[in-house]
Amino acid sequence: MATFPAGCTLLFGGSGGIGQGVARCFADGGSDVAVVYRSKPDVAKTVAAYVQGKGRKASVHAADVTDAAQVQDAVAAAIAEHGRIHTVIWGAGPLVNQRYLAETPMAEWRHAFDVEVHGFFAAAQAVIPHMREQGGGSFVTLGSAGHDWWPARDGMSVAVKAANEQLIKGIAKEEGRFGIRANSVLVGVIDAGQLHELTQQGQFDQAWVEETHKLLCLPRWGTAEEIGHACVYFASNEGGYTTGQSISVSGGFGV
Repeated sequence: MATFPAGCTLLFGGSGGIGQGVARCFADGGSDVAVVYRSKPDVAKTVAAYVQGKGRKASVHAADVTDAAQVQDAVAAAIAEHGRIHTVIWGAGPLVNQRYLAETPMAEWRHAFDVEVHGFFAAAQAVIPHMREQGGGSFVTLGSAGHDWWPARDGMSVAVKAANEQLIKGIAKEEGRFGIRANSVLVGVIDAGQLHELTQQGQFDQAWVEETHKLLCLPRWGTAEEIGHACVYFASNEGGYTTGQSISVSGGFGV
């Protein structure tokens, strides 16, 4: 059974399709949850209601993660509400239009780095001093399974998340002496969030589905909860001697 210290899991991107599943897994595992959202307050409140329904404490915090001051405010509010942040899950990210690198607008490229990399860096800087004072903690980022096998037209997502893979290794090396661990979950094609939105926009068609299924060992898409289970492992006592590592939850994509 997963166990956690007192305090909360601070989940950035908690109103997203995958973030909702991750939040449910932490509540099921016995952790309080602080949900950070940007533009979907009603969804965030629904996630919080699920957490509370499991007998755990939940809070909801608005923040645009491209603004470091808003990130710091969300962290401070979560600490005030829960007393401690024992885990940070970084699941914030923009919708990634499927384009070849040569056709990716610079404005989209910069925005993706501002959200995912600069946002995570701001969150880490805000939380690390708190975790040091509390005797440790855990960071888990949601990366891309494309880190191991390059997916055509999804390069902006892969390249951006690869920067966070290195930040994870840096945090693990620098902060392990304070009991702070850092790991990442590499996300494959998940039946939630971006898959649904990009399909509705017509960026994924039946031909893409058929070709992508050929690259999978398991003949199905993954679920948000399966990403959540991996996050819980890294953040809880179950993964207590694991740091600086990544696990690909991808159905065997590109193996």
